[in-house]
Amino acid sequence: MSAVIERPSLWLRLRPLFVGYDYWLIVAILLLAGAGLVTMYSAGFDHGTRFVDHGRNMMLGVAVLLLVAQVPPQRLMMLAVPVYTVGVALLVATAVFGITKKGATRWLDVGIVVQPSEILKIGMPLMMAWWFQKREGQLRALDFAVGGLILAIPVGLVMKQPDLGTAILILSGGLYVMFFAGLSWKLILPVLLVGAAAVTALVLSEDAICQPDVVWPVLREYQKHRVCTLLDPTQDPLGKGFHIIQGMIAIGSGGIHGKGFMNGTQTHLEFIPERTTDFIFAAFSEEFGLAGVAGLLVGFTFLLFRGLMIAAEAPTMFARLLAGALSLSIFTYCFVNMGMVSGILPVVGVPLPFISYGGTAMVTMGLGLGMLMSIAKSRRLMQS
Repeated sequence: MSAVIERPSLWLRLRPLFVGYDYWLIVAILLLAGAGLVTMYSAGFDHGTRFVDHGRNMMLGVAVLLLVAQVPPQRLMMLAVPVYTVGVALLVATAVFGITKKGATRWLDVGIVVQPSEILKIGMPLMMAWWFQKREGQLRALDFAVGGLILAIPVGLVMKQPDLGTAILILSGGLYVMFFAGLSWKLILPVLLVGAAAVTALVLSEDAICQPDVVWPVLREYQKHRVCTLLDPTQDPLGKGFHIIQGMIAIGSGGIHGKGFMNGTQTHLEFIPERTTDFIFAAFSEEFGLAGVAGLLVGFTFLLFRGLMIAAEAPTMFARLLAGALSLSIFTYCFVNMGMVSGILPVVGVPLPFISYGGTAMVTMGLGLGMLMSIAKSRRLMQS
């Protein structure tokens, strides 16, 4: 008597692709993506095809998210060293053979023009999580020193380009992993205190150190101007201080309830520079006011805490460190972008997640969220 083996239906074969997702994370992503589309329609409707392109970039980011979500964390761990190595090699190649635009050497022609530093936004948390996973149960001070070296190499190469915004994002991603791995507060607190003292000294000595003949160590001249403009943008209101002043005017003019959708005068009269990219938060604040900004902050906060919950429930040290670093990286994006538009941080090229226009930034965000979703799926599948 021969046995009859029934072939599973198409749905049973495809079903694993649609189960295990963290639906609260999906809700947060959809709400923020909706806010991004609404804001881009208003800020970019008369800016060529920005709105259509933004929608296309979001679809590409979603496709990347769904694809990466199918890769289990064990496979992600196997990719850590290759991704980091390729990223650093491309940064070295950029320093030697890179394309220079507006005084910055950030791009490399490999058949297509790429910006290698973008790879390290994801590659750095991957590599650092891999390193501390390998040292699990036997961590010593030397292991954190090696982690610091792993972090310092790409950050130094990106700073040399120069690209302060991307360097901050790569640095923060690595530092978050070190923090979650158990870096002692005895090392963290002195750095924070020195940083606070440096900022205080910078503010108090503004008149002396911002003179034209004063040369700052480490930072380049244009970076010095950015900091000095932040301290007092009215010194050059039609030049380097224009971005900050117009951003603050737009945010303040929104009031409590905002001027209304499509009614932002600062935005549509083109007083806000880069209104669809770096300074889109000013356009959002003008039209939706304090109430809209509070709602946006709630959305980002929910996304952050959901990511940290996924990290807390992750099954391995690698997954916990990676999920925690990716979640806090979203906070870094938001804090730096909103801070520079509001005039509390220097102007650097950091987009606001989901809201700012940018294909590369959207793909990078899709990669990060896809990894978060992969970690969430692995936990749910283990429980089931």
